[in-house]
Amino acid sequence: MKKLFPLLCIVLFACNQKEKEHPAAQQMDEYLSGLHKYYRFNGNVLVAENGNIILQKSYGLANFDSQRQLNDSSVFELASVSKQFTATGILLLKDKGKLQLTDSLGKYFPELPYPNITLWHLLTHTSGLPDYESSMNAKWDKSKIAFNSDMIAFLAKEKPARSFEPGKKWEYSNTAYVILASIIEKVSGQTFAVYMKQNIFQPLGMAHTRIYNTRRSLKDTIANYAYGFVYDDSLKKHILPDSIPALKFVIYLDGMQGDGIVNSTTGDLLKWDRAIKNHSLLKEETQNEMVKGQAIIDTVKNTTYGFGVFMEKNDFGNIISHSGGWPGYITFLARNADKDQTYIVLSNNNSNSPAISNALQHIMAGKEVITPYEHKEIASDSVSLTAFTGNYEINGNKMKLEQRGKKFYRINQSGELELKQESPTKFFYSDGSDRQIEFEVGSDKKPVKAWFINFGIKTEMKRL
Repeated sequence: MKKLFPLLCIVLFACNQKEKEHPAAQQMDEYLSGLHKYYRFNGNVLVAENGNIILQKSYGLANFDSQRQLNDSSVFELASVSKQFTATGILLLKDKGKLQLTDSLGKYFPELPYPNITLWHLLTHTSGLPDYESSMNAKWDKSKIAFNSDMIAFLAKEKPARSFEPGKKWEYSNTAYVILASIIEKVSGQTFAVYMKQNIFQPLGMAHTRIYNTRRSLKDTIANYAYGFVYDDSLKKHILPDSIPALKFVIYLDGMQGDGIVNSTTGDLLKWDRAIKNHSLLKEETQNEMVKGQAIIDTVKNTTYGFGVFMEKNDFGNIISHSGGWPGYITFLARNADKDQTYIVLSNNNSNSPAISNALQHIMAGKEVITPYEHKEIASDSVSLTAFTGNYEINGNKMKLEQRGKKFYRINQSGELELKQESPTKFFYSDGSDRQIEFEVGSDKKPVKAWFINFGIKTEMKRL
C-alpha cells in the first residue's frame, strides 16, 4: 500500500487540478485557436479572475522570419497601454510631494508656446496640444531618429497651433504623454528608463518589463522579443514594418518615450493589474483618482478617461482599460472592476486585440460567441440577393447592402466591401476579417431578422 500512495496522490492531485479548471477556459482556447488558424491571430493572451490565471497561452510566432515560437515570457511592445505607466510615474512624484497636478507646463518647459496647460490637462488628454507625429512627419529630417528632447525643441521652434483651449474638450494626445515622461526626468533627475525600473518595475517584480526604444537607434536587442510584423497582401506573408515606406516613422520616431515603449509580458501585466487594484505603489486616494472618470469622452456610451486609462460601463460591469497600436502591434489590457476579471491580449501582427478581448469577456459571462471556422463561398443567386438589399443600422452606425448582378456589397462610412455568400442566408467579409452577416427568413423566404457577427459576437441589424 505504501508504494501505491505516491501514485494515488498524483492521480488525486491531477483530478483536483482538472476540477478546478474554469468552465470557460476550454471555450476561450478553442475560440483563440480558431482565430489563429483561420484569421491569422498571432499573440499572447492571459485571462484571470480574482488574480488567479484561468488562461495563459501563446498562439503563433515571435519572429515570422526565423519561425521562432511565442511563449509565456515573450516580450511585446505595449504601445499606448504604456500611458498608464507614465501616468503612475507622475502620480508617484505627486505622492512624494515632488510636483502637483496643478503645476503648469510652463514651469517645466517655458520654451513651449502653450500657456495655461497643467499636468492634469496632460494626464487627461484635455491639453489641446498639437499632434507631434503629424507635425514632425511634415518637417522633421527623417534621416535622424527623434528623441523627447528633439520633439520639445521642434514644438518650441515650429510652434504648431494647438487644437483648442486647455480643458475645453477631450482629444487623445500622444504629445502630452511624451512631455509627461520628460517632466519625470526633470523632477527625478533620472532617465525615464531608470526611474520606471527603480520605482515601478522592480518593486512589483516585473522582471521581464523595461523601457525599450533603442532597438533601431542603438541596435539594442531583447532575447525573447516578439517582433511586430504586418501582413503584406501582395507578398502573402508577414514582413517587418521597417521596410514599408509609408511606415518609416517607426524608425525616425524610435526614440520617443512616454506615449508608448513600455515592453512587457502577459505575466508581468497581471502583476501590474494587481498593483493597480490593490494600490501597491500609490496612495489609495491617488490610485482612486487615477481610475476615476476625470474627463468625459462620450456621454452616450458613458466613457470617461482617468489618468492613463479609459473607464466604461457596459453590460458586464465597470471596465478599466486601454488599448495600444503601433505598426505590428495591437495590445489591450482591461479589468472588469465589478467581477475582478483581467483580460490581456498582446498581438505582434496587428490582430484586433480589443475585439478579441470583447469576445473573451462574452465567453466569461456565459454569452454566445461563435467559434471561428473556415468560410467557403457558394455560387450566388441574384434573385435571392434582392431580398437582403437595403439600409440597416447597428448600434447607431448605418450600413447599406447593395446587389450588383450576382455580387453583394456592404457600404458604410469606411467604404464598400464585397460580401461572399456561404449559405442561402449567410455572407462573410471578403477582406479576411472575422465578420459576417446572417439573416433569418420566414416561410416566404423574406428576411425577418438580420445579424452582424463581429469576432464571434452577434448584434442585431435593424432595417431602416
